[in-house]
Amino acid sequence: MQNVLPFLQKLQTNNNKDWFEANRSKYAIAKQEFEDFVQQIIVGINKFDPTIGDLQAKQCIFRINKDVRFSKDKSPYKNNMGASINPGGKKSLIAGYYLHLQPNASFLAGGVYMPMSDKLAAIRQEIDYNPQPLLKILKATAFTKYFNGLDEDDKLKNAPKGYEKDHKYVEILKHKHFIVSHKLADKDLDNPKTASNIIAAYKAIHPFLEYLRKAQ
Repeated sequence: MQNVLPFLQKLQTNNNKDWFEANRSKYAIAKQEFEDFVQQIIVGINKFDPTIGDLQAKQCIFRINKDVRFSKDKSPYKNNMGASINPGGKKSLIAGYYLHLQPNASFLAGGVYMPMSDKLAAIRQEIDYNPQPLLKILKATAFTKYFNGLDEDDKLKNAPKGYEKDHKYVEILKHKHFIVSHKLADKDLDNPKTASNIIAAYKAIHPFLEYLRKAQ
């Protein structure tokens, strides 16, 4: 990330339209670097997850402009570059892979975030009826090398409606998002093996995604 992280670092302290326009050429270079990197990741994922097909990086990368209509922070630009690598691209609701690059806050992730109520119910039902494959995935050596279980964000305090509080897998059922994530240090992103390391982590996520996709 020779250009991406340095550009984002400067953007964090100069998040205004005048600075951005004056540095648009630098943004274009960083954006192209990120796009090329994401395309490399897509090619790697496609070797073990052919459902993404001939997906192009441009279909996965989010705009750097922020939607500030409902935000207290009115700075016009995101201080990160992100890509959602899903079958069908970033607008797809199918469980997929996510990459987030931000100075001192980069990470990779996979799963399904904020599923619609019917999809969430279907995932919980699959866990209720068929938990063993998921438990096996979460304990697999390839998986635990990168991930320490499901992310806890927005987890319910009580059992979801329709499930008993003493359900054997109630702690899993309480999740509203089914996401796993792995932090990426800045120094790890400036490495010839960065892409292959990220692809290896996504390969470890793949069985988890297959379980979620079956449930959805």
